[in-house]
Amino acid sequence: NSSENTSSPDSSHKQIVFWICVPLSVLLFSLNVLMIIGILGNKKLHTTTNFFFLSLFFADCFTGAVLPSFPWMSNETNVGFKLCLFLYVYPNFFFLSLLFNLVMVHYERYLFIMYPLQYRNFWVHRWAPLALTIVWVLPLTYACLPVFGWNNWNATSLNCSSKSVFIPAYIYLEVYGLVVPSILAIIFMMVRVLTVARRQLKNITKLLRAVQRDGVSETEQQMNLKYAKCIAFISLIFLVCWVPYIIYIQMSLLAFDDCIELNTQVMSCIGCGSAAALPIILGLCNRQYTELWRNAFGKC
Repeated sequence: NSSENTSSPDSSHKQIVFWICVPLSVLLFSLNVLMIIGILGNKKLHTTTNFFFLSLFFADCFTGAVLPSFPWMSNETNVGFKLCLFLYVYPNFFFLSLLFNLVMVHYERYLFIMYPLQYRNFWVHRWAPLALTIVWVLPLTYACLPVFGWNNWNATSLNCSSKSVFIPAYIYLEVYGLVVPSILAIIFMMVRVLTVARRQLKNITKLLRAVQRDGVSETEQQMNLKYAKCIAFISLIFLVCWVPYIIYIQMSLLAFDDCIELNTQVMSCIGCGSAAALPIILGLCNRQYTELWRNAFGKC
């Protein structure tokens, strides 16, 4: 009886995490595949900007595929050194590549909007293959640092866990040297773009009032409404996609008791999954990426 009582909570924990992570993983993977096919199957989308999005969707597709492995990275398993490194390095690499691709996509759009006349002279546009290489090679290099010896592996033990692969300095450097600055950079670029949009909206409003001279027009009201919706939408994206992940990384940095291990595992799935949902939202906002599928289903 005592063994049944001690094993049943573990079984229920696994079921809860399974039914959260696996459907979310399948959904993210499937939607990203649809986006990838939508870009590759539409020759009009074979441009520099869309290749950045294509790279982002690939990174997000891989992240969605390995999403179920994130909750179990805090567990211990008895495997060899090489397999242990692989089990922890490749999910970390895919998530870092997703983050770097997100930054690059926002940076490319930021330059296009802020400097439309000089955009074609920037290195991101002129050497797009180099930029795409960077967003994959840098995450791979950092993720492989434990392979090159920066780990806590004990040769006399076969206990494989996150603590044996990632030393505290590695985790803190990743969180506060890569993840947090990347999120802040994305937020900064989004705020700057909204500021420019607001300034242009004011200029258009002045022109409308100078021409019509009859108070607030319907066109002006529609533009203000669209701008307000844009701010609300971006704020909602931040709350839904980034806040759960920020909570998760803070939880993972703290020493939690076994009694709340389930909370950490669930938050790892929800946090990483919500961050991985951001590319899907960006893709669905662009009707060109779903044009292939809309045309295909429209013919049925």
